[in-house]
Amino acid sequence: MSAIYTTDEYGRPFIIVREQDKKTRKTGIEATKAHIMAAKTVANIVRTSLGPRGLDKILISPDGDITISNDGATIMTQMAIENQIGKLMVELSKSQDDEIGDGTTGIVVLAGALLEQAEELLDRGIHPIRISDGFEQACKIAVAHLDKVSDVIPWSKDDTSDLFKCAKTSLGSKIVNKCHDQFAQIAVDSILAVADLERKDVDFELIKMEGKVGGELADTMLVRGVIIDKDFSHPQMPKEVSDAKIAILTCPFEPPKPKTKHKLDITTVKEFEELQKYELETFEKMVQQVKDCGANIVACQWGFDDEANSLLLQHKLPAIRWVGGPEIELLAIATNGRIVPRFDDLSSEKLGSAGKIREMSFGTTNDNMIVVEDCANSKAVTVFVRGGNKMIVDEAKRSLHDAMCVVRNLILNNHVVYGGAAAEISCSIEVEKAADQVSSIEQYAMRSFARALDAIPMALAENSGLPPIETLSAVKSQQIKQGISSLGIDCMNTGVNDMKQQFVFDPLISKRQQFLVATQMVKMILKIDDVIVHKSDDQQ
Repeated sequence: MSAIYTTDEYGRPFIIVREQDKKTRKTGIEATKAHIMAAKTVANIVRTSLGPRGLDKILISPDGDITISNDGATIMTQMAIENQIGKLMVELSKSQDDEIGDGTTGIVVLAGALLEQAEELLDRGIHPIRISDGFEQACKIAVAHLDKVSDVIPWSKDDTSDLFKCAKTSLGSKIVNKCHDQFAQIAVDSILAVADLERKDVDFELIKMEGKVGGELADTMLVRGVIIDKDFSHPQMPKEVSDAKIAILTCPFEPPKPKTKHKLDITTVKEFEELQKYELETFEKMVQQVKDCGANIVACQWGFDDEANSLLLQHKLPAIRWVGGPEIELLAIATNGRIVPRFDDLSSEKLGSAGKIREMSFGTTNDNMIVVEDCANSKAVTVFVRGGNKMIVDEAKRSLHDAMCVVRNLILNNHVVYGGAAAEISCSIEVEKAADQVSSIEQYAMRSFARALDAIPMALAENSGLPPIETLSAVKSQQIKQGISSLGIDCMNTGVNDMKQQFVFDPLISKRQQFLVATQMVKMILKIDDVIVHKSDDQQ
């Protein structure tokens, strides 16, 4: 029981409520406003990162690791947010990243704008449930309008120019934008290399991203094969093998050992020599088994000692050791080989084949990598990213992943809407028109939804150094007068604000997901009216 009934010395009754100081409680509108404040604070952090002129954030981890990025999902996941509603905003961005791969900043900014508008409606005395209902109606109208204003972009394996333009739009706001033609082409080529066009499916497992500090972003390349961050086990082995037949092994090059604990006592020189002879014979038998099946190169998951290494060199059998699990699987897929767990299982049918395997050297640091090219299965590709430092390489990888996701989304559904916030402005106009025909109190919420959509073009204009209200007003009036839904914010100051002419596209499924998920999230926050936090003794 948390309350005690008692009386004072004069017999007057009173109640002592125990542990009351341990509970902090917010209810009703106060609780809703506290949540809105937390969500708005998080949204304002990423607001300045929106668009092609968006600014980057530097994130420093507790270990001192530095990340520089303007990718919404990266910024959100690396921020140490304690507030529960703030954590919901992080989950919102992450869900967009997992499902679509792009538009992670826009969805957070939109959710923040919707909550800001909801706060004004709450101040006017409108019930949170009525606001939620109005937002839901407005969202349905906006999503239906997106379908109306969307265009189909035709593409085929021979003509990928439109896919290239969409990938370029995604890369426009990233750190790699100085060579975004090259990166956009890499994104398109890598996705089309692994895509199953009949099933409209893309397996990202077949695309490996490997990065190496050094060189510049322009040195980034797409390898139709596999890159392994290893070198040949002996420096005197040939640096290039043509018409390679690869034995892919997960068994070590060493004499067999009992699986239980064991001890071998050697008491005489003869016994030692016999053991030495047995080891040599075992090694030779292993090497011979590899040679007999027709292999001319070995990739082994485990290491082997100098004696085995020397023997491999004598038999002119180049080898790569300590190849990791994911890499060995990708190597097997790319070369159409089989992973062999025992030497006795080796046969010519299980060998992988590749046109060329070569060792690539970098700079003066004696860094080497193995490149497996012209593989039997062209489905596996590797993107090799270069950059001046680790932060640039990491950000380039993230940017490429976003661009690949855009291309993948267009393979699944080739409908697009126009970027530069043209779609948001067009939907805002449509929702305002619909609000005039609603007689109930929800019309206020619908107009607020339209104003929240205007927050995206205003943020784009602000980040591009343009006057936000003037720019938005001008574009909106143009859209209404001319009836062209592709007019948006000219962030790059090209003098043309028709996004169709600028080739600025967004996948329809990405924009639709932003509207639906942001509205769901806002509805959920508005429905919370009570917060009880029970503090532990050490937090007192």
